[in-house]
Amino acid sequence: MTPMTTGLELTSFDDFLKLARQQAEPQQLLFVFTRNELPADHTPDQAACFAAGQGGHLAPIICVDKALHEIPGFAAFASEADAHIDDWAVIFAAALPGIGNRPPTPLAINQALDRMVETVRGGQVASYLAFDREGIPLRLATSH
Repeated sequence: MTPMTTGLELTSFDDFLKLARQQAEPQQLLFVFTRNELPADHTPDQAACFAAGQGGHLAPIICVDKALHEIPGFAAFASEADAHIDDWAVIFAAALPGIGNRPPTPLAINQALDRMVETVRGGQVASYLAFDREGIPLRLATSH
């Protein structure tokens, strides 16, 4: 996965789509949907904070890849997600470029999605875009 060339400030998921459409090579978009969960080894204090709407961690629940033509905009994408995924909270997104004006291969897509799920699971999300349920970009801070 390589960074997209940008002169555009991302203020929404639809800006991400617009930017992907501007790239010279065809892009396959990669997504990891997460939900907020308590860690298995949580303390009573962590459970109390979580019950009050604070804390927890983002756990991957599903990953998917989409070609640009399959996503007309965030509203349609979120509606499809809501029909298939219960209780998702944050979407991590990346773009995988093709080479030589060809889209990425299925093997490259699967390998990139596997890496993406593992890095999200490990909390290493700095190289991905994150969007909330409204399609608004998020800046996530890690806690220790």
